[in-house]
Amino acid sequence: MPYFSNSTIRTITRVADDAGIEPAVLLAVCEVESGGLAFAQIDDRKEPVIRFEGHYFDRRLHGSKREAARVSGLAHPKAGAVKNPRTQAGRWHLLTKARAIDDHAALESVSWGIGQVMGAHWKTLGYASVEHLVREARSGVAGQVRLMLRFIEHHGLEHLLKRRDWAGFARRYNGPGYARNAYDTKMAKAHARHLKATKQ
Repeated sequence: MPYFSNSTIRTITRVADDAGIEPAVLLAVCEVESGGLAFAQIDDRKEPVIRFEGHYFDRRLHGSKREAARVSGLAHPKAGAVKNPRTQAGRWHLLTKARAIDDHAALESVSWGIGQVMGAHWKTLGYASVEHLVREARSGVAGQVRLMLRFIEHHGLEHLLKRRDWAGFARRYNGPGYARNAYDTKMAKAHARHLKATKQ
């Protein structure tokens, strides 16, 4: 798995300090959730890493729009039926095609940035619109981490991070199947590495 650049580590550390969270803890979560990638190079610009969820898109569409999305392979009622391309460029292309059908629904159907927060959560996280959430994610590393922290705070997960309860956090953040992907053990290992680095 790729590791964050020094500049990304400095930014996440600064946001963690502002939020009163141990930097090594936040770095571990960010690294595992994003696969160590803060940005992807899309044509001539840097963009946050994304994942398009076709079942989210499907449930947000109706009538001819839903039919068009299904025919185009962009929407399906079953989670995971719409496969994400392996490359971020491919995923951004998928998003562009979905936005041509329904811009608002497409932006809501993407998990954004380091924390992989769904655009559909914009209202519960206190954003004025899904476009405002997306703007935060696209603003830089600090914006991506602030978005993730809003999700963590809204769901009351800070105490799990402060206790370093990796299994408890992963269960709430990633869902009951977290152990299949070893989210908890990956976070624990990443935390130990970042903690060691801060003491050198």
